[in-house]
Amino acid sequence: MSELTLQLPDTLVQRLETLAQTEGVSLDRYIFYTLTRQASLADTIQISSPEEIAQQKANYAARLQKIRKVSDTQIDEILASREPVEPEPDLRPEVIEKVRKLIANRQRV
Repeated sequence: MSELTLQLPDTLVQRLETLAQTEGVSLDRYIFYTLTRQASLADTIQISSPEEIAQQKANYAARLQKIRKVSDTQIDEILASREPVEPEPDLRPEVIEKVRKLIANRQRV
């Protein structure tokens, strides 16, 4: 068995000691158990039931329906009413030019 030394915040040590006492085991044993359980969970695959999958699909479809669709007219109104601002200083000139062209093309459509 290997030995590992850790530096932990006092608050975490106090919490772990409390949990160990609640379980009626030593702090070392509690930490060993907790790490073993967590490492085992990392390798565990949980298979969803067909009902859970169907529910996830239904939830996803419902969320898609809630997404607000914006018309071309609304996009044009938003672009026309926006307040022009100076580009952020760390943007490259080619990016700024590309965005300006996209906006100009959109306004002409």
